Amino acid sequence: MTAAVTSPVRAAVLRTEIVPAAALAQRPGAWDDLARRAAAPSVEAGRRMVEAHRAHGLAPADLACVTVRRGGDLVALLPFRIRSGPLGVASPFTSPYVTATLPLVAAGDGPEILAALAEGLARAGGGRAWWWPLLPDRAPVGPGLLAALEERGWRRVAVDAFARPVLHRRASLAAFAAEHPRKGRLKDLRRRERRLAEAGEVVVESVGPDGDLAAAVEAFLALERAGWKGRAGTALACRPDTAAFARALFRPADDPVVPRADLLRLDGRPIAASLSLVGGGTAVLLKTAYDETRPDLAPGVLLEHAIVRAVHDTAFADTLDSATLDSPVLAELYPDRETVAEWVLAPPGAWQPPEAVAAAIRWRHLARDWVRKRRRP
Repeated sequence: MTAAVTSPVRAAVLRTEIVPAAALAQRPGAWDDLARRAAAPSVEAGRRMVEAHRAHGLAPADLACVTVRRGGDLVALLPFRIRSGPLGVASPFTSPYVTATLPLVAAGDGPEILAALAEGLARAGGGRAWWWPLLPDRAPVGPGLLAALEERGWRRVAVDAFARPVLHRRASLAAFAAEHPRKGRLKDLRRRERRLAEAGEVVVESVGPDGDLAAAVEAFLALERAGWKGRAGTALACRPDTAAFARALFRPADDPVVPRADLLRLDGRPIAASLSLVGGGTAVLLKTAYDETRPDLAPGVLLEHAIVRAVHDTAFADTLDSATLDSPVLAELYPDRETVAEWVLAPPGAWQPPEAVAAAIRWRHLARDWVRKRRRP
């Protein structure tokens, strides 16, 4: 499906299309180039994330993308799906491993590109409302997209929102500590680090594409499976498809997103592991696991503190994104916040009242939370 979008400045320059993700992946250069030029980072809409899902059966076979092109250049992209069932809404692609749903939008001419993307969303939805979870207020794309939709008569109803802990790198670790609002927490972490050192030889290992990422991923998978997620059957290693997905997602490859692993070792044995994707200056800390038999040593939070130290010492990213829905530990460690909202968005003439869709989604959330509380020990 293709539609030209006319601008007062550049008539018929921008073109919206609905394209199968499989077709886009056949010409990966355009997708990767857009990720490099994005006005706001979005590793979740990048080729690495989408293709890892598709390759291991974790995305619909007919997954498609709303795209905007200027001439031959790809300037915006959003993976999406039409949800089956009683809601029957359109939605950005999500999974348990997608923590944000920001589209990729090229820097420059933002309002014009977002206007074209809004047109594409209306066409892709086919008169449906959009259920849009996990939309961060990451400027300029998050607020700009909502403004573009509002200008075109879309109605929106808030379902939920939360403040996600993030950390914007300061000039130095000392500056970070001086500005931190919870200095008592930092003092407690230093005390815990001394206690850990008394238990044996402590090594923090950071592994990038040039290191043994495969071994680091296996260490993470083993730690996660040994904990409560393994007992509940939700650890990545519990299923062949999700284990293969993790190995593919954090494998070195020629694309703009760089995989990274951080390990905390005690006497050579991993007691905490973190897997992240770094793109557009932001490190998204997607998965963390730790040895749950040693809560006295607090290995998970000590690894997080080590990553904070590393980002200031090596500047491997400008921002650390906790990628979490709810983490009191990281809320105390990361001093900055990014609002992540869930919306129901309805174009003019939508046959689903957004208020009714939002109410149905809230009921679904209540049922989901009830199940989760009984699953986790």
